[in-house]
Amino acid sequence: MSDAPNREPDRDIRSERPEEAGDPWTRLPSMAPATPSAATPARTGPAGAPTASRGGTAPVRGRVRTLTDPAAAGPVPPGGRTVAPSPLDPGATRDPHGIHRALREEFPLTYDPLLRAWVLSRYADVAAALTDERFTHGHRPGDPPCARAHVDVDVEALRSVTERTAYVLARRLAERPQADLVADFCHWLPAGTVAAAVGVPYRDMMRLVRGRAAGALAGECGGQIAVREKALASFLGNVLDDPDQVAALRDAPAGLVARAWTESLRRDPPVQIAVRRTSAEVPVSGGIVPAGASVALLVGSAGRDPERFREPDRFDPFRDDPGQLTYGPGFCPAVLLAGFEAEYALRALFTAMPRLRLADGFRPTATGLITRAPRSLIVRPGG
Repeated sequence: MSDAPNREPDRDIRSERPEEAGDPWTRLPSMAPATPSAATPARTGPAGAPTASRGGTAPVRGRVRTLTDPAAAGPVPPGGRTVAPSPLDPGATRDPHGIHRALREEFPLTYDPLLRAWVLSRYADVAAALTDERFTHGHRPGDPPCARAHVDVDVEALRSVTERTAYVLARRLAERPQADLVADFCHWLPAGTVAAAVGVPYRDMMRLVRGRAAGALAGECGGQIAVREKALASFLGNVLDDPDQVAALRDAPAGLVARAWTESLRRDPPVQIAVRRTSAEVPVSGGIVPAGASVALLVGSAGRDPERFREPDRFDPFRDDPGQLTYGPGFCPAVLLAGFEAEYALRALFTAMPRLRLADGFRPTATGLITRAPRSLIVRPGG
């Protein structure tokens, strides 16, 4: 581990991590087990096709799958599963990808009693739900309503403070025999960038930056600081875990770094589950989501959907089918800062530590259900 865990960039900065409960992306419905209402008869959708109903069944690629209680289902095909796995099942924190695969393939629409929400796991459905106005009560930085809320943002000033903060942090790690990039770099860069942008002294950074200071810069997107920390940790982990990627990105132009950043957001999004509510019935893969329902969008599953991405489990900055669902396409300071932080993190770290590599025997391991990222990145600054 690091020779100085959670070491502060400045001796006046407290090392305690602030609470992340204010992050609007992590507010899920109660996860206490609940019994869905009794089964209701299957409804009829477009062209007379049977559709999903709470506690009922849904057709999936020509076969019937139960959504909740097996006793409420009709006939089950020989060898077919009768109960959908849950994103909250034991083991999902360590490895959710097998659960996501089963949901995409067998249960593209299912009701999860632990989440108390309908679950969508395929890319096409999740991507549509993030922009469809029938899915309400959600906020994604970069979506059009967000873009319209931000005016008079000095992009070059944001770029400048991000670059300066990244280089200051990287130089303070360069002389250590070992460091943890999550605790010593990723934790500080997003907060330090916002602090510098709004003129908050470093000694007050962690006390103010997630409240008044962050709001002064990004409004509703201020809570994105915690998300950007996790996204940056996954990005650096993906790059450093492969010596070929290190070589390709060490002196890469900004365009290639941006592609690598997008690829990391696709493969390992910091927010795994986003919650929305329907204002009307919405047809999706496997049936129809009822009006007024809570819906859990499995962003982490959608990013690894083989129907959308070639070799979806592979980190490939050069892929010809890029895409990510963490951020929308519009203008937003949180989105700009996240991209700048990824670019200047790489440049600053490789400039200050040309032989930077992961510590012997260490491999990045992501954890988390709602938000997900490596908890540590142990590196050897001197190679």
